[in-house]
Amino acid sequence: MSASAVYILDAKGKVLISKNYRGDINMSVIDKFMPMIMDMEDEGQLSPIVQHEDITFSYIKYNGLFLVASSKTNANVALVFSFLHKIVEIFLEYFKELEEESIRDNFVLIYELLDEVMDFGFPQTTDSKILQEYITQDGHKLEIAPRPPMAVTNAVSWRSQGLKYKKNEVFLDVIESVNLLVGANGNVLSSEILGAMKMRVYLSGMPELRLGLNDKVLFESIGRGKSRSVELEDTKFHQCVRLSRFQNDRTISFIPPDGEFELMSYRHNAPVKPIIWVESVIERHAHSRVEYLIKAKSQFKRRSTANNVEIVIPVPPDADSPRFKATVGSCKYAPEMNAVLWTIKSFPGGKEYTMRAHFSLPSVENEEQEARPPISVKFEIPYFTVSGIQVRYLKIIEKSGYQALPWVRYITRSGDYQLRTS
Repeated sequence: MSASAVYILDAKGKVLISKNYRGDINMSVIDKFMPMIMDMEDEGQLSPIVQHEDITFSYIKYNGLFLVASSKTNANVALVFSFLHKIVEIFLEYFKELEEESIRDNFVLIYELLDEVMDFGFPQTTDSKILQEYITQDGHKLEIAPRPPMAVTNAVSWRSQGLKYKKNEVFLDVIESVNLLVGANGNVLSSEILGAMKMRVYLSGMPELRLGLNDKVLFESIGRGKSRSVELEDTKFHQCVRLSRFQNDRTISFIPPDGEFELMSYRHNAPVKPIIWVESVIERHAHSRVEYLIKAKSQFKRRSTANNVEIVIPVPPDADSPRFKATVGSCKYAPEMNAVLWTIKSFPGGKEYTMRAHFSLPSVENEEQEARPPISVKFEIPYFTVSGIQVRYLKIIEKSGYQALPWVRYITRSGDYQLRTS
C-alpha cells in the first residue's frame, strides 16, 4: 500500500489529526488538497483521487469530515480506500459517532489507534475487537496493557485464545432486504434481494464452525439440481472463512471471532413479486377536495406475518383538514413529508385491508398533470426469506467436545420498496 501519511480534515479543510508514517513527504502539502477539491466541485468533476505534483491524495468523506491518505509511491489504491473505510469503522466502534467533536475529544486515543493500525505505510491490526483488548477507553483517558493479546501475533488474528463461557451458544440471523420498484401499470420494473448472515458467537476455546446452505452450485454438483436451491451472487465473506474450502466443496468453514460479526453478504437476482401489494384510487372533486382509497394486500403465505408495516402515501403539499378511516391500523398526516402514514402493527399473509383518506385542497391547480411520488412501504417479516435460502446445518467442532446450542433465525425486511401511482 505504502501510504505516506493519513489526515482527518474538517469540512473547511482544516487539519484535525495527521499521522506521518514514512517521513518521505512534507506534511504541509495537505494545504494543496482543499483548493483542488473546491476547483473540481466548481467544474462538476469530483474525483476520489487528486494529484499535486508527485503526491497523490486518496480520500473519503464521512459526516462532514475528510479522511485523506497521501502517497508518493505507486500505491494500491483499492487497499488505500479499504483502509480509510476501516478507520471509520474502528472509530465508530470506539466513539459511537464520528464527527468533529468526537475527534477533538479523543485525539490522544486516535493517535494511539493510528499507531497500531498502520506501520511504515502498511496496514497492520485493523480488527476493532482485537484493538479494544489492549487499547481501552475510560472517559478520555487511555490505558494500554503492558503486553498485546496473543491474537495480534496469532495465526487466527481475529480471535483470542483462552476464551471460556459457562453456556456455549451460537446465534445466526439470516436477514434479507427486498428492493422493489413497481410501475403504475402493475409491472415489476426492478427487484433484487440483498442478504446478510450476522452471527453472535459465545463459545469457549478455538472452535471450528461449518455452515451448509441450499446452494445451487452445491446441489447441482451432487446431483440434486431439482431440489429447492438458491443461486447466490456477489458473495462476500468475513476474513475468517476458508475460501479454498468453499471453492472446493461449497462448505462455509471458519473459526469465528468472539461476539458479533457479519459472516457473509450476498445478492439474489431472481424476479421478486411484490410481498405487500398496494393500490391507490384518487378521486378529485372540483379542485376543492381529494379522496384516496388505498388497498393493501399481503402476498405471502398465511402462516407468516409482517410486523410494523408502514405505508407512506404522498399527498399534495397544500392538503389540509385530513380525515381517515381504515379497516385496521392507524393513520396520521405528516405535513413535513407531504404524506399519510398508514401503520399496521401486524399484517398476516393472505389478508387485504383498505384505508380512506379525505383532504381539503384550497389552492390546487393542474394537479392532474403532475407526476405523483411513489407509495413506499416498510415492513419486517420474521421466520421468512424471499429467496428461499435455508441453513441445512450448523456444526460446532471443538477439541474439548463440549455441547453447544446453535440458534438460527430468518428475517425479511423492506429495502427501497416503492410502487408508482402515475
